[in-house]
Amino acid sequence: GQVLIDGEPVADLDRALSKVYLLGEKNLYGEDMRVKKALAAAAHFYPDFELKRALAMAKQFGLNIRKKIGSLSTGYASIFKLIIALNVNTPYLLLDEPVLGLDAQHRDSFYKLLLQKYAERPCTIVISTHLIAEVANLIEHTVIIRDGRILENRPTEELLAVGYTISGPAAAVDDYIAGKSLLSQSALGGLKTACLTGRPQTPLPDSLELGKLNLQDYFIQLMNREEHDNG
Repeated sequence: GQVLIDGEPVADLDRALSKVYLLGEKNLYGEDMRVKKALAAAAHFYPDFELKRALAMAKQFGLNIRKKIGSLSTGYASIFKLIIALNVNTPYLLLDEPVLGLDAQHRDSFYKLLLQKYAERPCTIVISTHLIAEVANLIEHTVIIRDGRILENRPTEELLAVGYTISGPAAAVDDYIAGKSLLSQSALGGLKTACLTGRPQTPLPDSLELGKLNLQDYFIQLMNREEHDNG
């Protein structure tokens, strides 16, 4: 196949490659280089790199900029790479499993900074992740891939409009879902939640609560259906 960026082939074309930044597993800076020097170097490679903002993020995350890159823990090595990615300001930003190794607090900070970046300097951001529940509220367009095949490729809102959730007392939920197209159901104590396709019936019984289908539930059921169909 062929990869094009704004209609131009990627291979051996610096103009096209300069429009995209990939955050992957590898560290592209020398392990003996200190964080502060690496951030300054990034400003030379990427004309729109915001060094002042990057240094402020390092302070926010608690990243010691005097440390050598090779001495950083797994979590702070990820934070270092994230800070660069959030400040290169290329038109296309590709993030491959960006929060691996980060604790819950730092993951939350990253998602907030990502939204802030998008609001201030809009660009195309592609996030590849297995942590669906965490990023679901950020995703405008969803692509679900399994074994090299694209199973879904459409706006998230449109994708999730195919169904809804019902929750409440288990007996009331069981009565409601009888004869309907059920995606999944889960119970905890005397309460139950069911995910269904189609449109909810009206009026809804007072004991039941209507909710939106979430991306993770849809993904799980799609995978289960694929496994069943493929035997």
